Amino acid sequence: MGHTALEELRGDIDVLRPRIIPCLLIKNGGLVKTVNFGNPKYVGDPINAVRIFNEKEVDELVVVDIDASTQNREPNYTLIKNLAAECRMPLCYGGGVKTVEQIQQIINLGVEKVAISSAAIDNPTLLSNACNRVGRQSIVVVMDVKKSADKYEVYTHNGIRATKLHPVEFIKRIEPFTGEVVVNSIDRDGTMKGYDIELVKQVRDVIGVPLTVLGGAGSLTDIVDLIRGFGIIGAAAGSLFVFKGAYRAVLINYPSRADKDALILQSIK
Repeated sequence: MGHTALEELRGDIDVLRPRIIPCLLIKNGGLVKTVNFGNPKYVGDPINAVRIFNEKEVDELVVVDIDASTQNREPNYTLIKNLAAECRMPLCYGGGVKTVEQIQQIINLGVEKVAISSAAIDNPTLLSNACNRVGRQSIVVVMDVKKSADKYEVYTHNGIRATKLHPVEFIKRIEPFTGEVVVNSIDRDGTMKGYDIELVKQVRDVIGVPLTVLGGAGSLTDIVDLIRGFGIIGAAAGSLFVFKGAYRAVLINYPSRADKDALILQSIK
């Protein structure tokens, strides 16, 4: 294939490119990884991880402070400022966000998107007010979902608080006031056993805004299967991009540009 043809192919891929997104969890200022939202394992310094992801030219980065909401405290604006200053890719931050003023402050620090979870349920007017203040494209709603008795349910506060809301019901409620939805499987978190495809299908069938899926990715094959099944979608992962090998050695990793192109071409065959 000649140079011009290759560039044209890459241009076509860029237009239709699903996003492959590392998700970093912060606890006590450090980078951790959980399994089923528990047993956090320290895996390094978040700023150092961002620098490595910069070099690897990741599509986007999600950072979530998993302590903020459960401890009922403000977002760590110093950490957010440092992360935003270091990031060369679009950054989405979540954790402890409860007010429009907090959202505005985070955006002012250089963050492109703000993720909201429990506050989207506790304060029904927050999303609409936030959209009016910073724009719908800057608001992301995160659904942490657990399955019990063959039924999916949205949970908040690190999977502790049940809401009695089915994901589809929740999406219909919040979709007019969000630019993106992240569906995160608590049951698959950190297991590296693959995404919950049935959960994704139920959500995908009703959603009209960009969707990102998190929880369970253990290989690039899982990402290929997700994209092949659901098209243009955000494929997010935590363990996949911070661990390597059967013994889960800590190693920040991410597919190269050539590997991403090959992965996406494989998914559309």
